[in-house]
Amino acid sequence: MGKVWLVGAGPSDVGLLTIRGKEILLQADTVVYDRLVGPGILNLIPDKAECIDVGKRAGNHTMPQEEINRILLEKALEGKRVVRLKGGDPFLFGRGGEELELLSAHGIPFEVVPGVTSAISVPAYNGIPVTHRDCTSSLHIITGHKKKDAPYDIDFEALVRTKGTLVFLMGYTALGDICRGLLSAGMDPGMPACLLQQGTTAGQKKILATVSTLEAETAKEQVETPAIILVGKVCGYADEFSWYEKLPLFGHRIIVTRPRERSGVLSNRLRELGAEVLELPAIRTVPLPETPAFLEELERLPEYDYLVFTSPAGVNCFFDALLRRKKDIRSIGNGTIAAIGPGTQKELEKRGLFSPLIPSVYDGQSLGILLGETCKDGDKILIPRAKNGNPELIEELKKRRKAEVVELPLYDTEDCLDPHRPLPDQKALMEAGKISMAVFTSASTVRGFAASTPGLDYRLVRALCIGKQTKAAADALGMQTSMAKEATIDSLVELALETAGTASGN
Repeated sequence: MGKVWLVGAGPSDVGLLTIRGKEILLQADTVVYDRLVGPGILNLIPDKAECIDVGKRAGNHTMPQEEINRILLEKALEGKRVVRLKGGDPFLFGRGGEELELLSAHGIPFEVVPGVTSAISVPAYNGIPVTHRDCTSSLHIITGHKKKDAPYDIDFEALVRTKGTLVFLMGYTALGDICRGLLSAGMDPGMPACLLQQGTTAGQKKILATVSTLEAETAKEQVETPAIILVGKVCGYADEFSWYEKLPLFGHRIIVTRPRERSGVLSNRLRELGAEVLELPAIRTVPLPETPAFLEELERLPEYDYLVFTSPAGVNCFFDALLRRKKDIRSIGNGTIAAIGPGTQKELEKRGLFSPLIPSVYDGQSLGILLGETCKDGDKILIPRAKNGNPELIEELKKRRKAEVVELPLYDTEDCLDPHRPLPDQKALMEAGKISMAVFTSASTVRGFAASTPGLDYRLVRALCIGKQTKAAADALGMQTSMAKEATIDSLVELALETAGTASGN
C-alpha cells in the first residue's frame, strides 16, 4: 500500500514552498497538481514521477473533485508515493478535508504538509501587513466564491462589527456583490480596500481604492486572476511598506534554459533581484558509453602533460568515470590542468584541484591560444569534453605548437522537451508578451529551445547570450540578441539588469 501527502505549494513563488514540502515532492512517484501551483515548483517534480493535471481553478475545473479523490485512492492502492500538490494551503478553502475522507475510509495512510496561504503572503508581497496594532487586531479570511445565481451566505454585518482586516479569496468575479454587501452592513464608504492580482509573480499588481470605489477602479484596469480582495485600514500601508515592486527585476519573467542540474545559481540570483524565473531546461547531458579506447585513455592519464577542461559538465563526467573505474584523484598524474573559465574552475575546486591556466576571455579560441603559448612542442594534451566540441580550441593550439592532442568524448547533449512534464507553454507566453527575456548559456540551449517552440516567431525573443557561439545560434533564428561581457553567471545577471533597464525605459 502506498501513501498520500497533501502538500501546500504556497502562492506561486518557489521560494515560499516549505522545506518539508520540497522534501516530499522530490520523493514522489505520482504528483496530482492544480493550475495555481507555480511553474518553479512544478519544475522540482522528479523526472520519474507521473504527473496528473487536475486543472482546478476558479471557473475552470478540468476534473470533478470526486474524480480527483478517486485518483488519489487508486494510485495509493498501487503502492505509489502520491503527492497531492495544491496552491496555497490544502486546508484553507482547498477541499483537502474532502480528499482525506475517501482515503481515511479505505485505510490509506496520509500526511498533511501545510502551505503558505495567499491570504497573508500576497498582501505581504504588496507591502500590506494584515494586522497592525494601530488599526486592527484581527484577521478574517472569507471565500469569495459562491455558487452560480445563488446569494451570498455571508454575515456581512458580523464582519463589519469585527473592525478587522477582511481577506476574500477567489472573489474577483463577485467583487461588486462583496463591496455592496459590506456597505449595506454599515461599513464606512471610505474604508481602504484593494484588489491584489497574481501576487508573488511577475504579474503582480495592486489596485488601491476604498470599499465604495474599488469596483469602479478595478473596472478601469485589465485584471488577471488569481486575485484577492483586501478590506481594512492596513491597506493604507501599501505604498509606505512596498518592497517587492522596488526590486530591479520586478515584473520580469525570465526563461532559464540551462540543464536542470546547472540552473540553480543563475535562477537564484535572478529571483533575488525580483524576477519570476521559469526554469525550462532546453538540453540535458548524456554520458557516452565507455568504449575500449575510452578506458585505454583512463589508464594513460599520468602520461599527459596537460589536462584541459572546457565545461563544468566535462569535469563532472570525467571524475564520475574515474569513480566508476575505482580510480581516485591520484590517477590523473602530475599534468598541468587548464580550465575554460570560472564555472569550470569551481567544479575542479570541489575536488581539491586548481587550474593555473584560465584564459582572460572564456571561450575555446582563447583557451587554445593560451595553451599554444604555454605548452612545448611534443607535449601530450588530453581534452575530456563533449562529443562535438568547439574545433577552435584545437585549431588555435596547433597553429602555435606541434603537440600531441587527444580528445576524449565524455558526453553528448540532447534536446529534453518532455511532453509529460508540467511545463509552461513558453510559445504562448512569448506570443502574449509575458516573457521579458530568455537566457542561453550555449548554442545547444538555443537549439533545444527552438526544438521546444516550433512555429514561434523568434523575433519576439529577447535572448541573453553567454558568448559568441551562443549569440551566433540565436542570431541565426532572428532573435533580439545581446551578449554578456564575460562568459560568467555574474556577467549574465548584469546583462539581465541592463536589459530590464532598457525595456522599462530607465
